[in-house]
Amino acid sequence: MPAPDSVEDTRTTGDLFEGTDQPLGPGAALLRGFARDCAADLIAAANGVIARAPLRHMVTPGGLEMSVAMTNCGPLGWVSDRHGYRYQAHDPLSGDPWPEMPGLFRSLAQRAAERAGFPDFMPDACLINRYLPGTRLSLHQDRDETDFGAPIVSVSLGLPAVFLFGGLRRADRPRRLGLEHGDVVVWGGASRLVYHGVAPLASGVHPALGGQRFNLTFRKAT
Repeated sequence: MPAPDSVEDTRTTGDLFEGTDQPLGPGAALLRGFARDCAADLIAAANGVIARAPLRHMVTPGGLEMSVAMTNCGPLGWVSDRHGYRYQAHDPLSGDPWPEMPGLFRSLAQRAAERAGFPDFMPDACLINRYLPGTRLSLHQDRDETDFGAPIVSVSLGLPAVFLFGGLRRADRPRRLGLEHGDVVVWGGASRLVYHGVAPLASGVHPALGGQRFNLTFRKAT
């Protein structure tokens, strides 16, 4: 097991998936560079969504502002406020439906899910998260969906990040996985409810996104 503060370099291990894919557990895989060839188009599409539904810092039910700014696209969007965590069809800031999910988003998510063993993935929600240096995502489970049979597909763009991939108990020590521009993580099946998060983002400058990181997270909410 890696030391608590080390970052596991999975690019040189694992041979159960094609190329540089790394199995992380039953139903979970890290697909190195899977989205790299279309990353510029993904960023352009994400900026198009953001122009229609601006990034915002949502508030937890306890009243704390989240450090990571986010928005949504697709039939449903994930929201958080003092009333709780949930999915809804309309942007609470504008009252309008969330922007349509770009076709490139959907096709990439479906191809990544199929590569990891989930051939029938049909996402109906995509969260766009923007990380700035110092922002983080605490360990949590994705439990607001009604369909736990579908996987989560997470695409990393821009600055590198340390992804924390834990177990089914919050107390389980997470693996620290270095994610780079174009990497995709898929987890479902027996790993669908693992605790996961993102360590504080280190400062830097990426040629595609400057001093920030985008994360696209695809889910089947219903």
